Amino acid sequence: MKKYTPYKNIRKQAMILGLPLSFFALQMISVVASLLVIIFSFSLVAIIIVLLWNLMLFMLLSKLSKRTGLFPFQGVLPRYISNKKHTRLNYEDH
Repeated sequence: MKKYTPYKNIRKQAMILGLPLSFFALQMISVVASLLVIIFSFSLVAIIIVLLWNLMLFMLLSKLSKRTGLFPFQGVLPRYISNKKHTRLNYEDH
């Protein structure tokens, strides 16, 4: 029988629309702010500027996400995920 090991660090490489989670969150904040600008402005120029802003931001973030050495993300998430309860007996006094 084949034995499969669970891949616990999948969050490090999670992508939504080709962007890492942090860049996707930044893009969504920009989209929500743009929608507020569109709702409260009655100008066609403002709508075009907001759409161009979101398009340029998406292109910039997608280019930045392709460069892996630019933002090192090691050490952000724990190496092992466990439900084991830790007590003071497991630690050494330093």
